[in-house]
Amino acid sequence: MTAQPIAEPVAATVASLMPRAKAELAELVAFRSVADPAQFPRSECEAAAAWVADALRAEDFTDVAVFDTPDGSQSVYGHLPGPAGAPTVLLYAHYDVQPPLEVAAWDSPPFELTERDGRWYGRGAADCKGGFIMHLLALRALKANGGVPVGVKVIVEGSEEQGTGGLERYAEAHPELLAADAIVIGDTGNFRVGLPTVTASLRGMTMLRVQVDTLAGNLHSGQFGGAAPDALAALIRVLDSLRAEDGSTTVDGLAADAEWQGLQYSEEDFRRDARVLDGVGLIGSGTVADRLWARPAVTVIGIDCPPVVGATPSVQATARAQISLRVPPGQDAAEATKLLTAHLQARTPWGARVTVEQIGQGQPFQADVSSPAYTSMARALATAYPGEEMQAAGMGGSIPLCNTLGALYPSAEILLIGLSEPEAQIHAVNESVSPRELERMSVAEALFLSNYAASKRG
Repeated sequence: MTAQPIAEPVAATVASLMPRAKAELAELVAFRSVADPAQFPRSECEAAAAWVADALRAEDFTDVAVFDTPDGSQSVYGHLPGPAGAPTVLLYAHYDVQPPLEVAAWDSPPFELTERDGRWYGRGAADCKGGFIMHLLALRALKANGGVPVGVKVIVEGSEEQGTGGLERYAEAHPELLAADAIVIGDTGNFRVGLPTVTASLRGMTMLRVQVDTLAGNLHSGQFGGAAPDALAALIRVLDSLRAEDGSTTVDGLAADAEWQGLQYSEEDFRRDARVLDGVGLIGSGTVADRLWARPAVTVIGIDCPPVVGATPSVQATARAQISLRVPPGQDAAEATKLLTAHLQARTPWGARVTVEQIGQGQPFQADVSSPAYTSMARALATAYPGEEMQAAGMGGSIPLCNTLGALYPSAEILLIGLSEPEAQIHAVNESVSPRELERMSVAEALFLSNYAASKRG
């Protein structure tokens, strides 16, 4: 591919800005912005939102606003007007993060950006506070080399990790706010470090809480155990019914045999990326890519039951679990929710009382990687990663906003890029970002905006 005239100065500018980027990411990571008031105070998210808003104002964005969404979270918006007649590009990221999990399992404090072995560690470093820094670096590089050639809107969400849909509902009520010709979702990542990748598909998701009740209260296991119905045992049976013997997801009525036709993921690479222990087998059937990107996957992400420490010899009267079901493209998340609910109700043994509560849902997404914006992105990525060509892969995670934006703006092209390659270990302890990937992806985004503007000029 022909080199772009501004590629070298843009790359040099981004490289010079990396110390500033590290300092800013450290400030942003320091906010414990988990959008769950049961775990962290709302003030942490509010402070992070204010930081993002101030950063946009400092870059001459107009109409900067921090607004409340229907789920009680806050999102941040800003607009940077472009040259007359230029297209508008929406840049997306989110500032909320997953909980840190076991703080003691981190090798450095989760909310303190720490450099180690050539990577920057901290919750949100890759997912997705680093994504916002990527947007800032790209825009600063363009401003230093002739100006930003497109109009830019930025939206930074405050509850993406909770899946509660606040920004989606707000966008539906204010459809003019996020209207754009192209949309860059900075919340995915490369297939691996150094291999430039766009995400062609996302699984949707549904999140349910199931509670099983059997007794009016706990009972002495010596006096009543053996006849009294144990709610925890009943729940374990229900949860076990969600997987076949080989570990494949089995929800009654939900298809689980689709095949992935694109970039493949070797079992050896997956075992290394997932840090599977020696001697432990993978679960499911089909290729790894089938299992990750084309088929549903259920995960029990939490159980309420007595901890081992302090446990008493009791038959449990109640038990509760939270279940995440990833829904692949081609399936409807609402229908999957109905099937999962019916499955849980039908598989609860002993006539135990079961209640199921839905707490989150998002539809899967499929991109058109042959569209003009992807051509601009392919050129940009090939320049930012010399010797490599853009790859298209799936992603097992969910970004429900993609479908909302696709429905609101059917003519807009939606591109998914980001910093969450396998070594980043997002959602796990010791999440990190590669500063080299941050640098190269920032260059790529800047070049994409330049390419896209030129393509629209004809």
